[in-house]
Amino acid sequence: VQLVESGGGLVQPGGSLRLSCAASGFTFSDYPMNWYRQAPGKGRELVAAISNTGRSTNYADSVKGRFTISRDNGKNTVYLQMTSLKLEDTAVYSCKVRIRWNDYWGRGTQVTVSS
Repeated sequence: VQLVESGGGLVQPGGSLRLSCAASGFTFSDYPMNWYRQAPGKGRELVAAISNTGRSTNYADSVKGRFTISRDNGKNTVYLQMTSLKLEDTAVYSCKVRIRWNDYWGRGTQVTVSS
């Protein structure tokens, strides 16, 4: 199983970014996917989740209305569209999949929101 995130960077408050997580090594369309983040000095936080079909999504209250999770099962990729970014969105963002009680993580991509 391999998960590779991309799309992070430095953005001003109010800006937007789209993160991608490319998956391989498993049948992507069979599994729900999750985006987490970890800010400096804080614990890991579940940001968004999406069902295997993409029909069902869930979000942390802190990002509802600003972030959108989606997936393309033909490309084995899950996305996180982030808009109206705030300083407190600064974190390392990682994708995760749970397969047979094992959690697999990507290395993450840094998102820094700063003026």
